[in-house]
Formats: sequence, structure tokens, C-alpha cells
Amino acid sequence: MTQPFRLQVGGAIDRGRVLTFRFEGRSYEGHPGDTLAAALLANGVRVVARSFKYHRPRGIFAAGVEEPSALVQLETGGHTEPNRRLGDVALYDGLRAASQHAWPSLTADLGALEDASAAWDRYLKLQPDDEELKLYAIAR
Repeated sequence: MTQPFRLQVGGAIDRGRVLTFRFEGRSYEGHPGDTLAAALLANGVRVVARSFKYHRPRGIFAAGVEEPSALVQLETGGHTEPNRRLGDVALYDGLRAASQHAWPSLTADLGALEDASAAWDRYLKLQPDDEELKLYAIAR
């Protein structure tokens, strides 16, 4: 696999070794010394989570524990860890991570579609109905 956004030199990573990990069911590569956030950015992943209330797409905003919105769930089954910040997770071989607040997947989130539908309904309520339009026509 290629990492199109990876710098060729510099940084505190070991480019001689390759680690594989999975995010949202897709396989990616990283290097020892990477955080999960750095490896995802190097692989071109921009949307890593959805907002809790409106399901808007969220990307990586910070590089450490101050990350406000890129929260993921690590592993599956009985050893799962929810609400981990991407910049705080050291990459290791075989890591499995998934976004939170998105169902069934990050790219096709039904909560986002529901929010878009509600926004469309609010827009339609702002439009005058037929009776109001008739009143405007008579008043001219």
C-alpha cells in the first residue's frame, strides 16, 4: 500500500518496518512511532468520526490529548475501548479501530441523512404555502 501524504524523511518513526492496522474495516499501513492519527492522515483518511448530535463529519483537529472530536473505539468484543483520542493511541500491528456515532458506516451514516431530511423540512416550512401566495397575488 502507499501512503500518499507521508513525508519521505524526518520525524520519529521507523520507516524500515511496516505495521498494518484496520480502520472502519479497511486495511492501512503505518510505521512504529506513529499515532493512529498520523497514520490515518498519511493514508489520506480525512473524515474519522461524526458529531454526536447532528452527525456532521469530523476530521483530525489536534495532534495530542486535546483532540476534541476524533474519538474512536479500539478493538472489538470484550477488549474494546470506547472514546479514545486518535492522537493518543500508539500504532501497533493488528490494531482495529472504528468510528463512533455513525451507523452503519462512517461514509453512509443514516443519522446524517436524517439530519439532512430535518433541515429540508425546516426549509420548506419557511416557504409560503398556496394560500399565502394567493393573498400576495390579490394584493398586487
